Amino acid sequence: MTTTTPTSTVRTPRAGGRSRLTSRGVANAVVLIAALYTMLPALWLVLASTKNADALFGSDILSFGNFSFASNLSDLFSMDGGLYGEWYVNSLLYAVVGALTGSLISVAAGYAFDKYEFRHKEKLFALVLTGVMVPPTVLALPLYLVASGVGMVNTFWAVFIPVLFNPFGVYLARLLSSGYVPNEVLEASRVDGAGELQTYVRVSLRMLGPGFVTVFLFQLTAIWNNFFLPMVMLSDQHLYPLSLGLYTWNSSATVSPEYYPLVVIGSLLAVVPLIVAFVMLQRYWKSGLTAGSVK
Repeated sequence: MTTTTPTSTVRTPRAGGRSRLTSRGVANAVVLIAALYTMLPALWLVLASTKNADALFGSDILSFGNFSFASNLSDLFSMDGGLYGEWYVNSLLYAVVGALTGSLISVAAGYAFDKYEFRHKEKLFALVLTGVMVPPTVLALPLYLVASGVGMVNTFWAVFIPVLFNPFGVYLARLLSSGYVPNEVLEASRVDGAGELQTYVRVSLRMLGPGFVTVFLFQLTAIWNNFFLPMVMLSDQHLYPLSLGLYTWNSSATVSPEYYPLVVIGSLLAVVPLIVAFVMLQRYWKSGLTAGSVK
């Protein structure tokens, strides 16, 4: 009678596992380098905002001396009679109110393109897509001529009204509407006796909440960074947004170097509202970007 003894097998690590780990390590390293490269300008801005003009010109930004953040902040809001504070309020009005109103218009238009049938619907939407491909700088001169014709040049409305209409917002809102608002829900609402406007306000707009926030953040960023249109439309410094106001100070710094620290700390404060908006609304923004990917 013969007996057989089991033989032990030695498992060797798979080459595929090693390659996956290597690929993941390379990807993480690339992401880390890209993040550091992206954060360097922000880090420089934070450090430079704490220095006076002598430290900026002397390349002493990384030193712990010449700390002048409080002094720079005080000078920022007192320079030229407190113009920076007026620019900040103007930017908030242009961007926040304009993005909120413009998002309501864009979402309503995108919802109509998605859920309703009307004559020349696709032709009109093709016109919207054409507007997406036109750079805003190309429209600045025609908008100036229109504003000049109706007497709105150098007024608040000359900058505020054009930013209310965003073709990309309409295009994005149509995609979000198809992903967030099922047709069956609208039919059920109509069966219950709700009108079209009531259905949109009470049902569809609530379901489009994440999509609305996504459109709002895109428009907020675009309006906050808007530079060329205000430069064409405005000549009164009291109506300037931050982008144009800081540009004028930076141009004056070649003659008056005391403006340099103010431009730096003013630029630092200028990015705070965008950071706050993205941090507070990022949950809705992320879900809005993935709308329609999973049904």
